Amino acid sequence: MPAVLNYEPRIVRPRGDEPETLSPIQEEILALKRQRNAVILAHNYQVGPIQQIADYVGDSLGLSYQAQRAEADVILFCGVHFMAETAKIVNPGRTVLLPELAAGCSLSDSCPADRLAEYKAAHPGVYVVAYINCSAAVKALSDVICTSGNAARIVSRVPADREILFVPDQNLGQWVSQQTGRRMRLWPGSCYAHVQFTSQAIEKIRDQFPGAPVVAHPECVQAVRDLADEVCSTELMISFARKHPANEIIVVTESGMLHRLRREVPGKTFIAGPTDTCACNDCRFMKMNTIEKVRDALKTLSPAIELPGDIRAAALAPIQRMLDWSK
Repeated sequence: MPAVLNYEPRIVRPRGDEPETLSPIQEEILALKRQRNAVILAHNYQVGPIQQIADYVGDSLGLSYQAQRAEADVILFCGVHFMAETAKIVNPGRTVLLPELAAGCSLSDSCPADRLAEYKAAHPGVYVVAYINCSAAVKALSDVICTSGNAARIVSRVPADREILFVPDQNLGQWVSQQTGRRMRLWPGSCYAHVQFTSQAIEKIRDQFPGAPVVAHPECVQAVRDLADEVCSTELMISFARKHPANEIIVVTESGMLHRLRREVPGKTFIAGPTDTCACNDCRFMKMNTIEKVRDALKTLSPAIELPGDIRAAALAPIQRMLDWSK
């Protein structure tokens, strides 16, 4: 068994009533945003300084709605590549920027479009439910998209006589199957960051904070999910933290989520779910975006996301189906 937690856990203490102050570079970004008529969308896993100056911070579903509704000339998407692609799919006429073009995703990489196309050819009639953590080309091959926040609802809407292939996250797919009772074929993909959480590490941190409930993301492996008091999307973690009477909460997802929890649920202490080797878990792709790269993207209007017209059109239909089914 690996050694667990021979270090201090990362704890995010409650905020006081002090107002948030902005750095000069953050002020510069806000000025550029006005100049460019831009909107800044940021995922929950982005670093604190980026979340602080974003117009909207949320999970993939919330960000999809915000991207669809955006009326600005420029959408600056602080997340990873597939997220910026999604914004471009629903806003083909707007400039969509990603601060770091190399910010990818292990889940997206685990399901190349050519392999999915081969699978569909070998299994005609399979209904493809694709977790939004996939490329535009994979979305174009799918019947409907889902996020961790709406996956159970989406799967429940699929006609009962259709066999489902759930791509690319096998852990989320397993959890959704358990929630809905729907049997599905699961693509063998996973989020490299979430599978680093282990039951041994979570049991150890729970021993250190015996009164703290554990809330975990469904991308975690089942052994970790089984230890959690609540399994839910990052967006639902906010409402869980607000409603739960505990003053300390163990959060088992990417560490950036603690920034938003601290801002939106002041007065509570959040403990980062540890792995066997560290006191918090950063996604190296999410952290490739920096406040300096956000500024530079608005200055130069690059890197910009471009998509082939046929891929964009084909990917729009399953995204729109998701948005319609989620209302």
